[in-house]
Amino acid sequence: MEFRRTMKGRKALVAVAITTGMFLTVAGCGGGSDDKSEGGTTTSSTPSKANNGEDAKDTESQSPIPEQVLAEVKGGDLTLKVTSATRDEGGFVTVEGTVTNIGSRSWVAADWRGDERELEKNGGSVAGASLVDPTGKKKYLVLRDTEGRCLCTRFTGALVSGKSSDWFAQFPAPPEGTTNVDFQVGSMPPASIEISEGE
Repeated sequence: MEFRRTMKGRKALVAVAITTGMFLTVAGCGGGSDDKSEGGTTTSSTPSKANNGEDAKDTESQSPIPEQVLAEVKGGDLTLKVTSATRDEGGFVTVEGTVTNIGSRSWVAADWRGDERELEKNGGSVAGASLVDPTGKKKYLVLRDTEGRCLCTRFTGALVSGKSSDWFAQFPAPPEGTTNVDFQVGSMPPASIEISEGE
């Protein structure tokens, strides 16, 4: 009988503890609808105007920078863009850009590799490109290593319709005073570009 009384007492204590816990939880969660803290300041879940301004600036700084285009030419089913031409301290000029296949069939850069036998090893590439200095009347060919490999992009596979590919080619640098040259590759029309100084 004593055991039953002890169990009843424990059950009563547990019930009181649970009820007290629930009461304290409800009291803690409840609050006035005036949204005022003890210091009398109003709290709000909406961000302040100052934060909104900072967030807007962060969003603007993350937007992509538009691509600079020095020249754009079209020939056949291709569009060629030159996006940079930089003179480097090593005595060469690096020209970069994109080529886009606007035709209905896939394109292979076979006619861009050049006519020289030495350049055949480069496959589809920009090896046949040149820079022409119209004022100095001089033509600069793509640089290559001792084994005939060009310092330029070698395309792997065909460029399918509607797709673009990045490319680059390095040339000996024209004299310091020469900034305007024509870039030419394959049967594409010449693209007049301006050489900028590297950092």
